[in-house]
Amino acid sequence: MKKLLVVVDYQNDFVSGSLGFPKAAQLEEAIIKKIEDYRAAGDDVVFTLDTHGPDYLSTQEGKNLPVEHCIKGTDGWQLYGKVAALAEGCQKFEKETFGSDSLYKYLKENPYESIELCGLVSNICVVSNAVLAKTAQPQTPVLVDARCTAALDEETNEKTLDVMAGFQVQIMGR
Repeated sequence: MKKLLVVVDYQNDFVSGSLGFPKAAQLEEAIIKKIEDYRAAGDDVVFTLDTHGPDYLSTQEGKNLPVEHCIKGTDGWQLYGKVAALAEGCQKFEKETFGSDSLYKYLKENPYESIELCGLVSNICVVSNAVLAKTAQPQTPVLVDARCTAALDEETNEKTLDVMAGFQVQIMGR
């Protein structure tokens, strides 16, 4: 049985765009290595893409986070840096909210030995998709490498990693 790496929302707007922050760019090399290691082992790599339309500011999320980001087709919606090239040929799940319902459906239909998540941001989309992975495959180990995720501030990131550990996500690299 294969392992799965889920690269969550490592998109321009979260790294260098409208919601970008310095720590996000620093994750690039670690995420690249993670992708390359999974591929070398013959395991699967998939990506989620935060995806909004021009009406974003009138959505529930947009009313609570009034910063346009990841508008489909814009540069900010594209995967960041060298990670973009590594996504060629991989399955991508566009999602209009924090957790990906299509990723959940995929996980319900495709059992894995383990599911690892990395990417952005730990306290919103990474944790949301970790919950979905645990729900879809409750007997499968779910992992997050602390060196491959971040939040806007380190305290929030650490608290989020603690919350994930509380629902039995294995936190590595601390």
